[in-house]
Amino acid sequence: MKDPNCLFCKIIDGQIPSAKVYEDGSVFAFRDINPQAPVHVLVVPKEHISCALELNGDNSAVAAKCFEAVAKIARSEGLESGFRVINNCGEDGGQSVMHLHFHLIGGRKLSEKII
Repeated sequence: MKDPNCLFCKIIDGQIPSAKVYEDGSVFAFRDINPQAPVHVLVVPKEHISCALELNGDNSAVAAKCFEAVAKIARSEGLESGFRVINNCGEDGGQSVMHLHFHLIGGRKLSEKII
């Protein structure tokens, strides 16, 4: 199910342009408009789930599909030497778009500090 008011749902539907890097039946991935590293891709399930707190036994397979896509995208982006995957959940967690998504970040040596 999609949320007609959700920015990422609109991107997935092509209503808002994006720099797509990957798509399959369950996942859509595109370049972040404010990259924090040479490679910064947002990996988004096509199903609208607001955040990680909404994952449960009925929909958790979508997270697995996202991580399968992360591995494919990381290889295609040349990130074999390493990368980071980040999920922000909720306002206090820094989530700015309330649609579950994972930041794939790499392309340079990343600091051990996350915050």
